[in-house]
Amino acid sequence: MSQFVEADFVVPFELSDNRFDQVLTELMPDYSRSRLQQWIKQGQATLNGKTLKPKEKVKVNDLIEVKAELEDQGDWLPEDIALDIVYQDDDILIINKPAGMVVHPAAGNYNGTLVNALLHHFPDIKTVPRAGIVHRLDKDTTGLMVVAKTLTAHAHIVQQLQSREMGREYEAVVCGVMTGGGKVDQPIARSPKNRKKMAVHPFGKKAVTHYRVLEKFAAHTHIRVKLETGRTHQIRVHMSHINYPLIGDSTYAGRLKIPSNVSEAVKQSLRTFSRQALHAKKITLIHPNTGEEMSWESELPEDMQTLLDTLSEPEE
Repeated sequence: MSQFVEADFVVPFELSDNRFDQVLTELMPDYSRSRLQQWIKQGQATLNGKTLKPKEKVKVNDLIEVKAELEDQGDWLPEDIALDIVYQDDDILIINKPAGMVVHPAAGNYNGTLVNALLHHFPDIKTVPRAGIVHRLDKDTTGLMVVAKTLTAHAHIVQQLQSREMGREYEAVVCGVMTGGGKVDQPIARSPKNRKKMAVHPFGKKAVTHYRVLEKFAAHTHIRVKLETGRTHQIRVHMSHINYPLIGDSTYAGRLKIPSNVSEAVKQSLRTFSRQALHAKKITLIHPNTGEEMSWESELPEDMQTLLDTLSEPEE
């Protein structure tokens, strides 16, 4: 059975004299601009009852009407991949993502992703933007993610992310001994030197990271991190920027440096820890249907717990 999205908007003053597709993108941020342009061209999004081109300018108080059939998002294939589901109901899923799993199909990773798994276990999710994924974790970051199972839930959770109502806390192990907690408020953008990396940049998007010390070791620190914003690689970039890069982060920590004041067991543990020591520990959100505040936590994965146990062993 086909699913439709229906919406009516009156163009506000601040969006007047902009392109039809630009205005619709502002009003319907859950959908990609290319998809909205397609709806405009097909007459599924009209302006004052007329089918117009995406580039047409709109005026204040113009009426935009949308009645669009939802097509499958992307040509991704369902795959029978096991998921660690912490919680689920008719609206949302809470997934505990393992290290090594890519969240979304992209060049070089079209299979074996979280999206492929979601499409197998929840076929109806194919009509939700990005198969319900509203935020991502890096391939080698573990921990909790929320997935929206319906369009309504998707819109609610996206709004919570944008308004910073949704709480996300992480645990990480960094190089160096911190004197205490703090806040990093530095904008992040794509690195001009390496397009595969992000960097603190004066013309980047606002990014705010709070951190507090959980435990100090001889040459490292176990921290809890809370995000205000959700920029790509935000924790990794910010911690590196203040000279406390994450253990195992080959992208932002540079060449592995083994401290001289640690035991052989610690040195060996550092050499063999092959991913960034970062875990999405806790998610707090307002349920999109009930309005109830809900929270979930997950235990540290075995590799991070073993790393911490080794770091905390007394020197011989």
